[in-house]
Amino acid sequence: MNATQTGMLAGLVLGLAATQGFTAFLVTLAVGVIGLVVGRVLDGEWDASDLFGKGRDR
Repeated sequence: MNATQTGMLAGLVLGLAATQGFTAFLVTLAVGVIGLVVGRVLDGEWDASDLFGKGRDR
């Protein structure tokens, strides 16, 4: 299991544990996506500096 899979699994488990009621699906989905993004960053498959870095020189 790589960091992406581990991060997504951890996010889903934490989301399920933290939710009760009507919004359980949405909270679990959001936490799972956050876990997926963190896992991809840790694996080096996604570079967050592309989104938050400086603009391109013109």
